Parts: sequence; C-alpha cells; structure tokens
Amino acid sequence: MAEIDLQKIVSHCKEYGFIFPSSEIYDNLGAVYDYGPFGAELKNHIKEYWWKSMVQMHENIVGIDAAIFMHPTTWKASGHVDSFSDPLIDNKDSKKRYRADVLLEEKIDKLKEKGEKELAKKNLLGAGEDEKAKASRDYAKGLTLEAEYKKAAEAADFKRYKELIEEYDIVCEVSGTKNWTDVRQFNLMFNTQLGSVADESNTIYLRPETAQGIFVNFLNVQKSARMKIPFGIAQIGKAFRNEIVARQFIFRMREFEQMEMQFFVRPGTQKEWFDKWKETRLKWHLALGTAQEKLRFHVHEKLAHYADAAEDIQFRFPIGFKELEGIHSRTDFDLSEHQKYSGKKLQYFDAELNQNYVPYVIETSIGLDRMFLRVMSEGLQEEALENGETRTVLRIPAPLAPIKVAILPLVKKDGLPEKAREIADKLRFIGRTFYEEKDSIGKRYRRMDAIGTPYCITVDHQTLEDNTVTIRERDTMEQSRIHINEIEQIVGAKIDMNNLLRKALA
Repeated sequence: MAEIDLQKIVSHCKEYGFIFPSSEIYDNLGAVYDYGPFGAELKNHIKEYWWKSMVQMHENIVGIDAAIFMHPTTWKASGHVDSFSDPLIDNKDSKKRYRADVLLEEKIDKLKEKGEKELAKKNLLGAGEDEKAKASRDYAKGLTLEAEYKKAAEAADFKRYKELIEEYDIVCEVSGTKNWTDVRQFNLMFNTQLGSVADESNTIYLRPETAQGIFVNFLNVQKSARMKIPFGIAQIGKAFRNEIVARQFIFRMREFEQMEMQFFVRPGTQKEWFDKWKETRLKWHLALGTAQEKLRFHVHEKLAHYADAAEDIQFRFPIGFKELEGIHSRTDFDLSEHQKYSGKKLQYFDAELNQNYVPYVIETSIGLDRMFLRVMSEGLQEEALENGETRTVLRIPAPLAPIKVAILPLVKKDGLPEKAREIADKLRFIGRTFYEEKDSIGKRYRRMDAIGTPYCITVDHQTLEDNTVTIRERDTMEQSRIHINEIEQIVGAKIDMNNLLRKALA
C-alpha cells in the first residue's frame, strides 16, 4: 500500500470537496481555509463524536457556547495580554520566519530518531537513557540538546535559543544558511475596536483560546445547572491566533476550532484526575481504530504559566509525530485571576467539607482541524488491485463518513432512476445519502471510495422484478444481493455513532 504524503492529502481534499483555500479567487488568504461539502459533513461528525462522548455520556459534564468577543479585562486576567507570545527568529537570507522553539524541538526529534535507528540495529531500544547515549552519538546529542533547551525554556533565555540553533547547525529550509536574527517575542493575539471610533479604550480581542469563556461562566453554569464538584464544562468554538509560522496545511491555522472541556475538582485531587483524563482521552482516539504505535504521550518540557502538569497526545502525521490534543492541570490560576480582576467571588461551597474554595481545573483540549487532518491522513490510502489498477480509498470510520450510502442506478433509463430515487428518499432518515447516475458504475464506485462512503447500492433491472439490489462495501469491495427492506438495517448498524461511543467508554 502506497504511503500518503501531506501534498497528496492537500490535493485530495481540494479535488473531492473537503477543503478549499479561503478566498481562492483572490489568490488565497494565508493559513485560512474553507470546508467544502464533504469536509463540512466530516467535520460535523467529528464534533458529534466528541460532544456525545464528553457531554451526553457524562452526567457531570455540561456544554456551553460562549461568545467570541469578551471584555478585554478577561485577557488581562488570563495573562494573554502580557505573555501570550512565541519566540520568533528570521533567516536573513530567505526572509523566512520560524518559531525558535519549534526549530529546536524538531532537531531534538531528528537526532533521537536517527539514534534510534542505530540502536534498533544493536537491539538496544529497550535500554536505559544512559546506555542509549553511550551506544549512539546522535541519541546522546539529542539528549544533550533536550536538556539545554529545557534550561533555556525555563529561564526564557532567548539568547541561548539562538546559540543552540547555531551550535547544532540548524539551517533555514529555504536558504540552507545559519544567518539568523536574534530571537524576539511575537504576540499572537488579533485585536480590533468595538464601536465607531478607533480608540485604545475600545480595543477588544478575537479570543486566542476558548477556555476563558468557560471560566467567566463558572458561577452561571454551576448555579443554573446545579453542578457539584467534580464537574466539567465543555465547548466547541472558534479561536484566532496571529501565528508566526502557519504552514503544513490545516495543522496550524490562524482561524481554527477547538473542542475542549474544563473539569473542576477539589484542590489536592488534580493529579488523580489528570491521570484519569489522560486515560479517557487516549481511549477516545483508539476507538477510531488507530494503531497504538501511532499515538504517544509527550510531557511538556516548559509548562505554561497556569499549569502544574501538561502532556500532549501526539499522532504520527505524514509530517511526523505532532500534537493532537493537550491535557493540562491548570491549577486554580484562571478562576483566581478572574476573581481578582472582577472583584467577584468565583468559589465553590463544598457541603461535604463545609468550606468554600477556588476549584482546581483539568483541561482537555483538541484542535478540531487537526483532528480532521488526522482522520484524513490515517484514512486516505492508495491500494493496488488484482487487475493492476490502483484505487484511492478513504478508509475512515463509518460513523464519521460524510456520505453514509450512495444510491446508483445502473443506467439512466427503464425506470431505474425513479426506483433509485425512491430508495434514496427512504434512507435519508438514517444519514446523508448521495444519488448519482453519471458515468459507468465502476467510475462511480471509485468516486465514492475516494470520499469515504461506506456502502454503495446499485439499482438494476432485477431490482424492478424482485426488489433486490447489489450492496457494495467500501473497504473490501465485496458485493452481495439483498432485499430493499434490509438496506436500512445493514447500513444503519455500520454508521451508528454508538459503536464508537461504546468503544471509547469501555
């Protein structure tokens, strides 16, 4: 089976109506994308899977949908106004911008991966770090750089960032040179004005994260929904970041969607809940049929100002292992800061302890667009057929598929289109159907394979005689003859979202 690279995914997404560059007729807007007919369907099904697993299946989690615009003091309290920035470095020859921390992290990964290939030959992959370092020069360099980078990150020593980039021969991918500028801070927030006059006092921000909408509504939700600790508030919403480096298709965008949940717990219990949510979220990903080796946890070397623990669930994208979901122990930072800046008590009265306290928070946050890319990159395959041809197939879980079933009349005459339309109308109640009568049946099958349709139903002359149709399965291409009355049961069982939910919560 042929390996699918990122460029093939990009081309496939555009050709088959999943994702288009934003404002393409005006030569695009950088790192902003529109979801097409099938992309919008897939995206909504991913949302549904997340929402049902987080809200519907947990009686102590509720959902909200907070506004994008918030009072500007919100972002002062959260720390974003003063410290929401990334370390920026430019290559003087190419004029290309990079995140200095990403350059170093990628170099660490490359050195370790190179070292691991050498260690695999010596059967030392299971050895301790010290033994690995002795056996592989590259692995040792990776560990050394990792330790130096960690020190620099903790001290916010940007001068040291540049020194490490130069010491480890990190070059610009365009110019191939090490002619770097100094590293400086780059603020990631977009701001605008509220009202008719552009004035500093009227400045508001497009939210860089969705979490603060949950925190400022903590009391509203707790009282109105009668929630008791521990409880969670979930949300799916847009966020905006003025990224230094917005590349690699929809992996990093300037406008994106987050699916996140803030879970409020008693102080002192955050470690227990942090581990629990790590396990729960990993199960959610594995329920999609992902191989264990494609997922891994990555411990943050540099913690955010609000966190006492943080790990990422990383997925092996075509561009390597990258962050898919973050799990953070946010302590009581956010509620305490909003309490201070607003003058309102954001506390919980614990009847069991007979005391008030500011809850601690465990956050799970996953980028919806990254999740979309993960589904596409894992599902898109090119496979050789026995007849020497190649087919492109999108093997995604059936409950997430944009189109659930395609209804295809064999020919455009003899009453077959009318019969096919009749079947399609009945099946609309179980999921999105697709009717197509153009081109040969083989070409139509290939199109449906390419957009991930689990089943195709072919209506032929025999259908008019005995009400049977040919049903074709996407993954195996197996065909069988069934009665019209069986279609809904067979397709419905395959596309049922509950199949995923049961696996995720087993």
